[in-house]
Amino acid sequence: MNAYQTIPELDFSGSRLRMFRIPNQIDIPVSTRVLRIIDSVEFQRLKTISQLGLVSTVYPGAGHNRFEHSLGVYRTALLFLQHYRSNQRFAEIVSDQQAEAFLLASLLHDIGHWPFCHPIEDIAPQGIVSHEELGTDYIRSSAIGQWIKQEWRCSCDEVIDLIRGRKNDPKTALVKSLLSGPIDVDKLDYLYRDSLHAGVPYGQNFDIGRLIKSLCINSTGDRLAITSKGRTAAELMVFARYVMFSEVYWHHAVRSATAMLQRAFFLFHNKAAGSQAFYSDWFQQGDFEFIRTWKNNAQGECLELLEMLFGPRRVLYKRIAHYSGFESEEIFDAIAHRPYKNLVNLSDALVDAINARHPTALRHSDILIDAPPVNLEVQFDVDVFYAAEKRYRKLGDVSPVVSTLAHQQFDDYVKQVRIFVHPDQLSVLKGVDFEALLRIACVSND
Repeated sequence: MNAYQTIPELDFSGSRLRMFRIPNQIDIPVSTRVLRIIDSVEFQRLKTISQLGLVSTVYPGAGHNRFEHSLGVYRTALLFLQHYRSNQRFAEIVSDQQAEAFLLASLLHDIGHWPFCHPIEDIAPQGIVSHEELGTDYIRSSAIGQWIKQEWRCSCDEVIDLIRGRKNDPKTALVKSLLSGPIDVDKLDYLYRDSLHAGVPYGQNFDIGRLIKSLCINSTGDRLAITSKGRTAAELMVFARYVMFSEVYWHHAVRSATAMLQRAFFLFHNKAAGSQAFYSDWFQQGDFEFIRTWKNNAQGECLELLEMLFGPRRVLYKRIAHYSGFESEEIFDAIAHRPYKNLVNLSDALVDAINARHPTALRHSDILIDAPPVNLEVQFDVDVFYAAEKRYRKLGDVSPVVSTLAHQQFDDYVKQVRIFVHPDQLSVLKGVDFEALLRIACVSND
C-alpha cells in the first residue's frame, strides 16, 4: 500500500492539479495551496534573480532564473516521494508531516537568494546576513508563513530546519539527506538545468530516472542510499558534476568575472557604503535593480570594476597564472582556502613587490587572486545496497570513478588558484619574475 495518501500533491492524475511547464518540456503538477505560494510576491521575486549570475558572461544562454530552478527542484522532490511512498521502511521513518515539510523546503530552498549571492557569501563579509537567514525571514514574516500554518500539517520551523540543515535531529536526518546530500533534489535539477541553458551536454547525460528508481535507505535509516542497479547512474552523476565545475562553474573567464565582482563588493563594503537598512532593501532587489543601485552608490576602483562587468562593453581581467593541486602543490596549498581578506592582503603584497622591483605603477586592484574558498565541497559519500549479499558498501569503495573524482578532484584539481591582471596592465608584467615575487608575498603573508 502506498503511503502519503493524504498529500494531494502526490496525486499526479488529480483533476485539481494545474500544470506548470519548464524547459525542457517538463510538466510540474501544482496544487491550489502550492500555487498560492508560487504566486506570492516573495516567490515571484525569484524570476528576477539569475541562477548562474556571472556564468552568462561566458555562456550567454545561461540566463535562467531561480524561479525556474525552484520549480524544477520541487518536481524532483515529488518524484522522490512518489518513489519512496511504496517503501514501507521509509514511510515508518518519515511521517506525512515531514513529507509535506520536505515538499515545501524543496520549493522554498532558494527563497532568500539575492543577486550574485554565492560569490558574495564566499568572501564572508562581516555583518552580511546569509541567504538562509533572509529565507527564514521571508517564510516567517510573509503571507507564505500564514499559508503554511493554515493549509499544511507541518510548521514553518520544520521547513526552515530542513532548508538550513543545522539541527542534528536523527528523526529528520533522512529527510534532510534528500534535500542536501550526495544525491539530492537540488543537485539533480541544477546539474541538468544549468547544462541545458549553458548549451553544454555535461550535466544532461546521466540517467536521472534510473537514479531515482534505485533510491533506498541506508542501514541505520538516517540517510538516502541507492541499490546496486543505480551505481552506474550515480557514477555518471559524479562525472557530470566534475565536468560542470571544470568547464562551466570554474571556467577561467567566469572566475575572472567572479574575482572582479568579489573585489568590487569588498571595496564597497569596506567603505561602509550603506547602513543595515540599505543592505536589507538592496538584497531584496532583482539583478537589474541590484546592479543599478550598486553602481549609483559606488566610487573609484569599485565603480570601475562594475563598469567593466556590467557596462556597455564586457571587459574582463586577464589570467596570467594558474596553480592546481597536482601541478603546483606548494603554491596551491599556500593560497587555497584562505579567508578572502588574506587573499586581498596577498594580492596587495604582490603588487607592492612588483612596484618595488620594476618601474611600474600598479594599483592594488590591478591584480586579483582567485582561489578555492574556505569551505570545502561536500564529499560524495553514499551507500550502495547489494540485495543478493544483503550488504551495503560505500560507492567510493566499489567505484574507482567516484573514488577519484568525488574525493580528490574538486577542491584540489578543478578549483584552481588563478591570478588575474587588469587588461590595461598586461604589458607591464612582461619580464617580471612573477612566480618568484608571488612566493615571497606568500611567505610574508603567512
